[in-house]
Amino acid sequence: MKDVLIIGGGFAGVWSAAGAVRAAREAGTPGDELRVTLVSGGDDLVIRPRLYEDAPDGMRVALDRVLGPIGVRRVTATVTGIDTEAHTVRALGRSGEELELSYDKLVLATGSQVVRPEFPGSQEVFDVDTLATAAALDNHLRRLPGRSPSQGRFTAVVVGAGFTGVEIATALSGRLQAIADRHLGAEEVRVVMVDRADVLGPELGPGPRPNIEDAIDELKIERRLGRTVASVTSQDVTLSDGEVIPAATVVWTAGMAASPLTAQIPGERDRLGRLTVDEHLRVVGVSDVYAAGDTALAAVEDGHSATQSCQHALPMGKFAGHNVAADLLGAAPLPFTADPYVTCLDLGPAGAIFTEGWDRRIALTGEEAKTLKHNINALWIYPPTDDPEQILAQAGRFSNG
Repeated sequence: MKDVLIIGGGFAGVWSAAGAVRAAREAGTPGDELRVTLVSGGDDLVIRPRLYEDAPDGMRVALDRVLGPIGVRRVTATVTGIDTEAHTVRALGRSGEELELSYDKLVLATGSQVVRPEFPGSQEVFDVDTLATAAALDNHLRRLPGRSPSQGRFTAVVVGAGFTGVEIATALSGRLQAIADRHLGAEEVRVVMVDRADVLGPELGPGPRPNIEDAIDELKIERRLGRTVASVTSQDVTLSDGEVIPAATVVWTAGMAASPLTAQIPGERDRLGRLTVDEHLRVVGVSDVYAAGDTALAAVEDGHSATQSCQHALPMGKFAGHNVAADLLGAAPLPFTADPYVTCLDLGPAGAIFTEGWDRRIALTGEEAKTLKHNINALWIYPPTDDPEQILAQAGRFSNG
C-alpha cells in the first residue's frame, strides 16, 4: 500500500485528492495499492472567493460529499509539524489527540492567510479571509441597527485597495445601505478606502483602473490614498496623517502570505512564503513533496508566476494529484499548464470588470461582466457532489474553460 497524504481542504487540496484517485483508476490500479488521505481542520470546502458577499456562512460544500464518493480517507485535524526525512506529519485531532501520519508522497495545499495588522486596537478589525471571520463581519453588520445612534454607526473603513479591498468595499456600499434603509436610513452610510499606495488597485495595473475609479465614484466611496491606519477603536479610525474617521466597522485586506507550514519544508520560498516547484509541482530539492495552490510558486505563461487565486489553485491541484499518483505508479507525469490569465473583479452595484492577459486588457464591463462573475462564483468553481463519475471526470479537466 502506497500512501498519498494531502494537507489542506481548499480548492487545491480537494482537487489534488480527486486527481490522485483519477490517475490511479486510469492506470488500472487496484484500490488497495494506493491510499489517498486528506487532512483538514474543518469539515467543509470553503468557497473563499465569495466571502466578501452577503451571508458568507453558506459559502461552503461538505468535504464528505466530494471526497467520500471517490474513496478518499479524510482526517479532521490541524497539522503541527512535517518531517520530510521521516516522511511523517504530526497533527492534533478534533478532540486534542496527537496523531502521526506517514506518507510516500505529500501534497502541501494549505493555502494562504491574511497578514493581520499590529497597530493599537487591531483586535477591533475584521477581515474576510476565512469563513469564521467573514461570518463575524456579517453578524456585526446585521447588529449595527441595535447600536446607539452615532456618527459612524453605518461607516465602514476598508484598509487595502487591491483586488479583495475593491470587492469588499463595493459590496459593503450596498450591504450597509440596505441595512440602514431597513431602519429608516438613520444615519449617513459611508465607505472609505485606505491604502499606502497613491492609486486604487496598485497590483491590478493601469488597464482597469479608470473603470475601478468610475465605480468607486459612482458608489460614492471615499478614498484616503497614500496613507495607512495608525490605530482603531470600536468607534473610530485614526489614519497616519492624524485624520480621525468615526467608524463602527473596519475591514483589513492588506497583505497575504502562504501558510506557515511552508516553513517546515526545506525548500526555497519567495517573499510570500510560497515554495518553489518544478514543472510537475514537485518542491525543488524535496523529491517526495509537492505543493499546489497558494503554497506553490509555479511558473505560468510568459515568464509569470501563478497567482494566489482559485483560478490557479484548481488546475494546480489536479496536476499535483495526477503527478503524485503517477510518481508512485510509474506513469508519466504531466507538466503544469495554466490557462491564459484573466481577472474578473466584482464592483458591487456598479457591475464588474473582466480582463484578459497579464496587462489586464478590458474585455467585458457592466452587466455582461457581472453575469460572468456570478457564473464563476456561484457555479463554475463549485465541485460536483455525491456523484463519483462526475467528480473524477471534473478532476480530469485540467483547464478552467
